[in-house]
Amino acid sequence: MNVRSTRPPAPIIPTASGRAPWTLRRRLVVAVVGLLALVSLVIGVVSVAILSANLMDGLDSQLKNTADRSINLFDRPPSGVSPSASYVLNGPSQQSGTLALVYDGSTVTAGYTDQAGTIVGLTNDQVTQLVTELDTAVRNGQTSEPFSVDLGGDVGEYRVMAETARSGTLFLVGLPVSSVTGTATQLAVIIALVSLAGIVLVAFLATAIVRLALRPLQRVTETATRVSELPLDRGEVLLVERVPAADTDPRTEVGRVGSALNRMLDHVDIALETRQASENKVRQFVADASHELRTPLASIRGYSELTRRSGQDLPDDTKHAIGRIESESIRMTGLVEDLLLLARLDEGRELEREPVDLTSLLVDVVSDAHAAGRDHVWDLDLPEEPVLAAGDGPRLHQVFANLLANARVHTDPGTRVEVALATEGDRAVVTVTDDGPGIPENLRATLFERFARGDSSRFRGTGGSTGLGLAIVQAVVQAHHGEVTVDSRPGRTSFRVELPLA
Repeated sequence: MNVRSTRPPAPIIPTASGRAPWTLRRRLVVAVVGLLALVSLVIGVVSVAILSANLMDGLDSQLKNTADRSINLFDRPPSGVSPSASYVLNGPSQQSGTLALVYDGSTVTAGYTDQAGTIVGLTNDQVTQLVTELDTAVRNGQTSEPFSVDLGGDVGEYRVMAETARSGTLFLVGLPVSSVTGTATQLAVIIALVSLAGIVLVAFLATAIVRLALRPLQRVTETATRVSELPLDRGEVLLVERVPAADTDPRTEVGRVGSALNRMLDHVDIALETRQASENKVRQFVADASHELRTPLASIRGYSELTRRSGQDLPDDTKHAIGRIESESIRMTGLVEDLLLLARLDEGRELEREPVDLTSLLVDVVSDAHAAGRDHVWDLDLPEEPVLAAGDGPRLHQVFANLLANARVHTDPGTRVEVALATEGDRAVVTVTDDGPGIPENLRATLFERFARGDSSRFRGTGGSTGLGLAIVQAVVQAHHGEVTVDSRPGRTSFRVELPLA
């Protein structure tokens, strides 16, 4: 009987940062939202830059008009009025926030008007900074060209322009940049809020659209998952799972995947049917051959016993040959019986379901093992109350007899073998543990397969071993809806049998 191999699910490969990779749905949503955010950022930056440039051009035009009005004031000053910053700021049509600095050759006056129209003076550092800027503009011939000056404090940044009146008076006028920056900042905030709201809305819509678009792929995945959970390694398998026809349209990417999966499932279904037919033929042959061999083997054994007991004086070599024929016929009969039992279990024949007292059964099995292997130490650990399991008594007796025979045959004399019985929930648990050399690691995967043999310390290759003992153990335990496992390392080997309680 082949052991059913359950392949573990494919591990999730972490990324370099240790996190699991993103799903396709998440990548699509993040890509859409990221592109929208990038486009919104570019549009916002370009819009704010264009608006700032246009507003700055308008401010420069206003500044030039302010400078022209200031020149006219210097050209026609009232009698008794000397050119000064206050004279410029109090001139007609001067808007609030206007800044002025006047140098008449000996005196420097400077100030600006606040929102209420009151003239506010500048600090010495601010005046010095403006004088320096004015001197630089005159020396570089940059008069009548606007440039920016940041005076700091409550004054802030100004757009200023230096001029020379016909009277030779140097002056500098400026307008605040706060109106430009305020408008640009307001536009940037509006664009940011609108973009953020749009990004959030697009994120929800993109999630819904992507989820809807990937629904066919989800159905294909669910079909593949259901197929992966089917026991395909043994028995007759009805592989009816297929991707729905609506998800196999070759004109779409998901449809091509679904169509390819269906074709693969068709091939797998044919292969499974062929394998099952071949296994059925082999099982039927084994069952028929085992059944047919029982009669001739019984005849051979009977005739050999009859000859040996006839009382005739036979040569010693003839007696030896007849004895060997009898012993080998007994061994062959056991092998045939084991093969016939496995064939019947493979066909799914139900065993008897009666309460079996595992306590008394283990006492009998250990007593038989002690009689057969007096060079081993046998221990029995039983609970105070009897433990009843639902099953076939003779078959369960064979299971534990095979396990004890395995421990006796494949360990050295003096090995301690302990048989323990306990209950765990609705299960009876029997463990057979020895302190022998252990099972080689390369044999553990095939330990319960038929005709499994080994030639290392535990498997000493005795002639009486058929390689079917543990295969019968697993087949009978599984027929009882139980489980048998083994844990082995040098110095300790433990077989664990779980059976449902009666």
